[in-house]
Amino acid sequence: MSENNNLFLRAARGEAVERPPVWLMRQAGRILPQYRAIRERLSGFKELVETPELAAEVTIQPVDELGVDAAIIFSDILVIPEAMGLTYEMVEKRGPLFPEVIRSHADVDQLREGEAAAQELRYVYDAVAETRKQLNGRVPLIGFSGAPWTLLAYMVEGSGSKTFSKAKRMLYQDPALAHKLLEKITSAIIAYLKLKVQSGAQLVQIFDSWAGILSPGQYRTFALPYLRTICEAVSEVPVTVFAKGAWFALEDFSELECQVVGLDWNTSPQLARKWVGSEKILQGNLDPCQLYGSPEEIALRAHEMLESFGRQHIANLGHGVYPDTPLEGVKAFVNAVKAYRYK
Repeated sequence: MSENNNLFLRAARGEAVERPPVWLMRQAGRILPQYRAIRERLSGFKELVETPELAAEVTIQPVDELGVDAAIIFSDILVIPEAMGLTYEMVEKRGPLFPEVIRSHADVDQLREGEAAAQELRYVYDAVAETRKQLNGRVPLIGFSGAPWTLLAYMVEGSGSKTFSKAKRMLYQDPALAHKLLEKITSAIIAYLKLKVQSGAQLVQIFDSWAGILSPGQYRTFALPYLRTICEAVSEVPVTVFAKGAWFALEDFSELECQVVGLDWNTSPQLARKWVGSEKILQGNLDPCQLYGSPEEIALRAHEMLESFGRQHIANLGHGVYPDTPLEGVKAFVNAVKAYRYK
């Protein structure tokens, strides 16, 4: 199927493009009134994630409303732990909660891994296939997964945390247990991403949301090797690695078999390019809070960002768009990027 708008994929592959493509992390969500209308009639967040027709609908909403250059499948990074056997709840205004957590080798032994875990997520693959069908080539579709370290953090901590001290304690007290769990998570992620690609995902992004709470040494021991394994295994489509707060690992990312490196707003484009090298495409990295500003200010800052990155860039925020962001601010950003042209 040919893409009517394949700008995003061409940019991700390093091909020449007339302007940077633009999309936003968390572009499908509470910033859109049509999303809120769907949520109001459902029992909760997980019902939306687990209903393929509804997941496809909210995935496509920002393409219609915002005119972004890519769709990202509506799902959650925590479907992987659940598929492995560790159920989670999504508590309103608090976030994810795991009634049971990983504490011992026996706990890890009971988890599903690889294909056995990935096969539990049929509803995600159905959502990907339905979304591709409904998009009908308008824009490419992104699939995603949480990174091994970030998923371990939730599976051991049991919820979100400022420090993830329980998860980090495992790295110090029982590193063998941590590696055992990371290996199982990694095998599930690889099988999951491959099935997403088979179902129609045209690029996959790996979110290492809690990368920045590790030291450089810990990250190179407990995160980077598993990211490397995933990038080497998933070769069918371009891969984006986004590790929030892990500016210290950008030189390491230059050696990963990924095509795109996502940046948060704490890293300058110039330093990122120096550390990552000339081969990778950079993605990001406007501060999400910039979208609270006036449309004129947003357009100005977006233009400055595009100028500082130059070519080999996918325009995005440095993290997901915040739920209370004004819709006019989001549109101002997208429209500013779409009006830009490389000289």
